[in-house]
Amino acid sequence: MKIRLVYQVSLLVLLSTLLLATGCYKPPGNSSSTHAQKLAQLKGMIENEWMWYMAKHKDWQGSICLQAVTAGEEDYFVSAGEQPGAGKGHHFRAAATTKTFTAAAILYLQQNEKLHINDTITQLIPGTDQSYIPHNTVYDIPFKDKITIKQLLGHRAGVFDVSESIVPDSADASYAGKNYVSWTKEQQPEHTFTIDEQVGVAAEHQLSYFEPGSGFHYSNTGYSLLGKIIERVSGQAYHEFIRESFFEPNNLSESSLPYDGNDVSLPKPYFYGYLWTDQKLSEVSEDNISAHVAHGNLITTTDDLATWAYRLYRGESGLAPEYIEMMMDVRPTGNNSEDYGLGTAFTEDLGYGHNGSNRGYVTVMRYDPDKQASIVVTCSFMNTENPEGQFAFMYNIGHSALDILFTTSNE
Repeated sequence: MKIRLVYQVSLLVLLSTLLLATGCYKPPGNSSSTHAQKLAQLKGMIENEWMWYMAKHKDWQGSICLQAVTAGEEDYFVSAGEQPGAGKGHHFRAAATTKTFTAAAILYLQQNEKLHINDTITQLIPGTDQSYIPHNTVYDIPFKDKITIKQLLGHRAGVFDVSESIVPDSADASYAGKNYVSWTKEQQPEHTFTIDEQVGVAAEHQLSYFEPGSGFHYSNTGYSLLGKIIERVSGQAYHEFIRESFFEPNNLSESSLPYDGNDVSLPKPYFYGYLWTDQKLSEVSEDNISAHVAHGNLITTTDDLATWAYRLYRGESGLAPEYIEMMMDVRPTGNNSEDYGLGTAFTEDLGYGHNGSNRGYVTVMRYDPDKQASIVVTCSFMNTENPEGQFAFMYNIGHSALDILFTTSNE
C-alpha cells in the first residue's frame, strides 16, 4: 500500500511553537522532546490525511482519531475533524473489535480447564451434564454435531449470519428476502434481541453456508453462539464475565457492553457518529445494539482499546502466551481477505487485531509485535458507498503513524 508522508513545514513549525508555549515541548536531548516532536508529526500527518479524504467528500461531518501505545506504554493521541476538543476519553462504538474479547474469554475458560475448543458444541461441558449449547429445537442449526468451538472462533463453521445476511426468499416467514435484524428494528426500533432468537432464525429455516471446516465465512451469529457458550460455562451473563475477567483487571474503566434494546445512548463525552448512504448524511449516534452481543456491542475509548490491544497481544491481559499464539495463528481466508486466526485478523505492516464497523463508526485496531506497539484508528463516520476506500484511508494512517514512530528521524 502506498504511504503518503506529505507534511507542510509551516504546520509543523506552528505545532512545535504551540507545544513550546503550553509547556509540553522541551528542548532536544531528552525523551520529552522526542515525544513532542513525534506527536507534532503525527498531528501533521492526520490533519493532512483528513484534508485529502474530505476534499473528495464535501460537506461531510465526523472525526478521525489515532492512538498509539509503544514499548514502555508511551502513549500518543491525535485527532482531526469537526469535533473540537476530541480526546482519548471520548466514547464510540467499536463494533467487531468485540470479537477479540469473546475469543480471549473462550481461551481464558480453556486456560482454566472449563472447556476444550476442539469439542463440538453439542458435547458436554467438562464436569457437568450440560452441553455447550442448549439441547432444544431453537439451537437445532445445520451440522450442529460437527461444529467445534475452534471453528466458530475462526469463522470456519459455516454458521449462517442472521445479523448480516438476507434470509432466502424461499423461507416461510414475513421477513423472507430481508435481513432479520433490520426488518425487526423497522417494526420495533427498541426491540431487545436475544442470542436464542437469532440462532432460532437459522435453525427454523435450516440456514448455513457450508459444512463445518470446509471453508471460511465471517459470521456474527457464530460469535453469538460463542457468547452463549461463555454464559453457560461461566454461569454469568456475557457482559459480566468480560467485565470481571478483562475490563477490571486491565483498567478498561471506560468500556461497556450494552445488551438492552432501550440502551441506545453513548456515555459522555462521545463522538457524534455519521452515516453516509444513498447520497445522504445522517447523524446516528444513538443505536439499538442488542443484536450484536458478543460480536459487536462494545462501547469504548481509543485509550481503552489501544491499551487492550497492547496488553492482549503482549500476553499481559490474563491469557497465557500459548493462547495468545493460538489467537495469532492466522490462516488465509480467500477472496483477498486478510488472514484470520481465532478472533484475530492480520494486516501486513500493521500487525494483529480486528476491524469494526457499526452505523456511524469504523475502527481499526492492531498490534505490531516487532515494533511492540498498538495502533487504534477510528472514524466517527461510515461511508457505506465506499467502505473499502475508507478502510484503505484508515490503514494508510496506521502505516504512516508506525513509520513516524519508528523510522522518522527527529534530528
